[in-house]
Amino acid sequence: MSTKTTVELAVGDAAPAFDHLDGAGKKHTLSDYKGKTVVLYFYPKDITPGCTIEACDFRDLQPKFQKKGAVVLGVSPDPAKLHQKFTDKFELNFPLLVDEEKTLCNAYGVWQLKKFMGREFMGVVRSTFVIDPNGKLSYVEYGVSAKGHAEAMLGEL
Repeated sequence: MSTKTTVELAVGDAAPAFDHLDGAGKKHTLSDYKGKTVVLYFYPKDITPGCTIEACDFRDLQPKFQKKGAVVLGVSPDPAKLHQKFTDKFELNFPLLVDEEKTLCNAYGVWQLKKFMGREFMGVVRSTFVIDPNGKLSYVEYGVSAKGHAEAMLGEL
């Protein structure tokens, strides 16, 4: 089993296109956001401590992202029902895209071998991408920390 995905995106690359539903069943495509800045963040699992901290930070800072003309989208391999539960429980004010097939995770290179407590498994490496209004990546970071990350992203816009 390889420890690294075959894809590693970099600033200046074209953002991989997507066509995914959110937890409420609404479709989102990259082309829907042409002309806007998109903060696309990948997280491992709904309703877990680190992922909840990160999502709530993005929620709380949503007015500042909007003021900068940015749209926030979260992505994980969890099913729509769990995304909707996460959204409802924490009153999230941005879409969480469903990626059960891991097509988006693989396209962005975040589905990788992880190690925890002596065991290895495939999972989402917490990562964030900023997509400029022309569909190019203006920011790429793999392996981000949940706490304080949303605030740091505001500084990148």
